[in-house]
Amino acid sequence: MARLRLMRAPQKYVQGRDALLQFHEEMKDLGNKWLFVCSNSGFKMCHDKLEKSFEGTQDTRKYEIFGGVSSIGEIERMRRLVQENGINAVVGVGGGSAIDTAKATAYYEKLPVIIIPTVVATDAPCTGLSVIYNDDGTFNSYLFYPKNPEAVLVDSTVIANAPVKFLVAGMGDALGTYFEARACLRTESPSLEFGGITRSAMALCELCYKTLREYGAAAKKSCESHVVTPALDAIIEANVYLSGVGADNGGLAVAHSFYNGLTALGGHSAPHGCCVAFGTLVQLVLEGAPREEFKEVQDFCREVGLPVTLAEIGITKEEEIRVIAEKSCVEGETIHNMAGDVTPAQLYDAIVLADAMGKEAGKGY
Repeated sequence: MARLRLMRAPQKYVQGRDALLQFHEEMKDLGNKWLFVCSNSGFKMCHDKLEKSFEGTQDTRKYEIFGGVSSIGEIERMRRLVQENGINAVVGVGGGSAIDTAKATAYYEKLPVIIIPTVVATDAPCTGLSVIYNDDGTFNSYLFYPKNPEAVLVDSTVIANAPVKFLVAGMGDALGTYFEARACLRTESPSLEFGGITRSAMALCELCYKTLREYGAAAKKSCESHVVTPALDAIIEANVYLSGVGADNGGLAVAHSFYNGLTALGGHSAPHGCCVAFGTLVQLVLEGAPREEFKEVQDFCREVGLPVTLAEIGITKEEEIRVIAEKSCVEGETIHNMAGDVTPAQLYDAIVLADAMGKEAGKGY
């Protein structure tokens, strides 16, 4: 039986300068007793604007700084707060872990969830899943939800004042979106939502890549200057919405498997998006992509400060590359969505070649 094509997305997406001042106006239909699950920095950056948005209303608000990891115990703590305070809407404010904690809390308590990302380092805000950890910080599971968040609100001013490294990492995560979805489409592999890939999803994925190339460098300069410009707004939308909805409905391939393989080394600190960017170059080598396309992606990486060599993501030993190649190809990894499949030996060779081409580009040839 043919796989049904499927498309999912947040019900509402709001973005712009000082968007937090419009939070209540935009979200008032979702609840009136709010729990804000905040990271430390998320609370500092957003509290005052959020409070201003509630002026003249009778809504109740509870702000809670969460423990730093989307762990089982932390989710349980937030659920108790929901029950004790009669909460009817949950809001995640911060980075990926605060967002994942809020999503899980809302899911278990059967409440709407609104996401306010304070960095755009990954495309997590729009997706219908969370990464859950054990209380000791080790990985527990992926939690897949029956729907995406009710709403996502991004304040461009907050992003303009966040460290630029997060914006760049988000561009790296977004860079894989089109190429991974294209690979899944070729083999009729399922999306992250386990459905067939729609034309709408591919259009979003392609627009994501075009937006990165067109506005990436200017958006980075905007963020470095702490100003909101059309270029920055374009890249925020690419990192959060186009990449998030695109990946959810388009699927993953080599770039994310490469990241997963790299994490198997342990003690690794390169941002997720930076690893995905290099993994995208590896995927293009594996596919035998035209030289012009490889160079276009490589040039983009160099322009915005994403890695084009292994050394830039902290990999310097041959045995590390072999471990990455082995672990990226374990059963269940998205690398198996590639046409003709991929063996660890093939992946090892592609990683080495992508690195060599990155080193050559650095010499200015």
